[in-house]
Amino acid sequence: MASTNKLPGLPDRGRCLVMGVVNVTPDSFSDGGSWFDPKKAIEHGLRLAEDGADIVDVGGESTRPGAQRVSSAEELRRIGPVVRELARQGIAVSVDTMRAEVAAHAVDAGALLVNDVSGGLADPAMARLVAKSGVAYVLMHWRGHSHDMQNRAVYADVVTEVHDELKDRMDAMVGEGVDPGQIVLDPGLGFAKRPERGHNWALLAHLDRFDELGRPLLIAGSRKRFLGRLLAGPDGTPRDFTQCDDATVALTTLAADRGAWCVRVHDVRPNADAVRVAAAWRSGGADLHDGRADLAGRGGR
Repeated sequence: MASTNKLPGLPDRGRCLVMGVVNVTPDSFSDGGSWFDPKKAIEHGLRLAEDGADIVDVGGESTRPGAQRVSSAEELRRIGPVVRELARQGIAVSVDTMRAEVAAHAVDAGALLVNDVSGGLADPAMARLVAKSGVAYVLMHWRGHSHDMQNRAVYADVVTEVHDELKDRMDAMVGEGVDPGQIVLDPGLGFAKRPERGHNWALLAHLDRFDELGRPLLIAGSRKRFLGRLLAGPDGTPRDFTQCDDATVALTTLAADRGAWCVRVHDVRPNADAVRVAAAWRSGGADLHDGRADLAGRGGR
């Protein structure tokens, strides 16, 4: 994968980073409602950092399949105090939003990364905001909003099409003034990718195809349905997402070994362990850093 992992304002640990998830929503697929209260969300974000999250990703709008959108005012109400307090305490904060208005407020509050699952397609103003602010930006492969995205999961060659569509979106963002050095790419596991058709596994098996795009890669497969389907019981019932954390750790280890810049996960501690194992494995101990002295997602700015 891309050799340059230096992004404006963000940590560079010499290994795959770990992004912990804080969903300030009542309806996210994994933990909707658990951190809907801002105080609880802040406490959870701090706990994720203590467990080893290099970045804490704060989102106020669910993007699970079938989810309906909330207003920008509601999204801002949810994430504003959480982003501000976590940033104040030195956490490297990412904001998970498709709206330029929300992203702008979050960046003003201290967010160092905008994680846009629409890759700039949902809001034409996003490119201008990213270019003007100079903030790091995750550009994900996207084919539509949650209520109908799975209907658009039609591919002749999922790897080639996702690769080419990401390239087109990156070129479009750069054309509107975004510095390529701000961009992280995300193949969008689970977004317009059908578990029963193997779309997610095909992308994971061919991560090297994205090398030529020259940008770091974020892998976000934590607890997603394609894992539950893989681990289905004898009667074919998919395993519940709450029982997919071990599989997520395996995915993290493999992605880190393949050179992923960062993994986005719900259960941080075992995944923080996994990226360290992968780093030692990849280098054969030549670039070994014992211990976890770089905990708490701090010091990246």
